[in-house]
Amino acid sequence: MTIAPAKLSDPTVRAVVTAINAGDRDAFLALLTPGATMSDDGSDRDLEQWIDREIFSSHGHMEVQSEASGGRALVANFRNETWGEMRTAWRFTVDGGKVSRFETGQA
Repeated sequence: MTIAPAKLSDPTVRAVVTAINAGDRDAFLALLTPGATMSDDGSDRDLEQWIDREIFSSHGHMEVQSEASGGRALVANFRNETWGEMRTAWRFTVDGGKVSRFETGQA
């Protein structure tokens, strides 16, 4: 079963998924706190380099399968033109309506 982005519980996470699926880098970046951080499979990465490579230049798209932790933890089928489709887990730390950190990796 897929959860439509508009049905996600957390409004900030809902906006992040919507920006990813729309390919809207500016909207995505506007949802981050200054100095936001991220990790991929447990290793911290340069956030802007990572999102450009893994999401925006490769047309990343999320199909959310489940959510937990008030909508701040997702399991999604994520696909892009580089890697194809994979089952991924995403955890978002939200402060004041913006994401200060997200962690992703294979689920």
